Amino acid sequence: MGKFGPRVRVCAIEPLQEFKVLVTFDNGTRREIDLAIYLHGPIFEPLRSNPARFRAMKIAGGAIAWDNGADIDPDVLYYDLKPAWMEESAAVLA
Repeated sequence: MGKFGPRVRVCAIEPLQEFKVLVTFDNGTRREIDLAIYLHGPIFEPLRSNPARFRAMKIAGGAIAWDNGADIDPDVLYYDLKPAWMEESAAVLA
């Protein structure tokens, strides 16, 4: 068990409108999550600018992933944690 509770993995995804996705976790929890806040930085730019590429998401290692190597940690989504880029920005400002 981690700091926030048991680790979870994504077991199903369904792209909805814009950057929203219906995510099913391996514990049975289903959530509609807007991924827009997580799509920051050079690796995510091709996904933000091309809806077809964004919608071509898959599950890899229990995470939402894309063919260009981008992925989003399922624990970040499940526990509604800050994206890594926000953590890095806060550290620079401190």
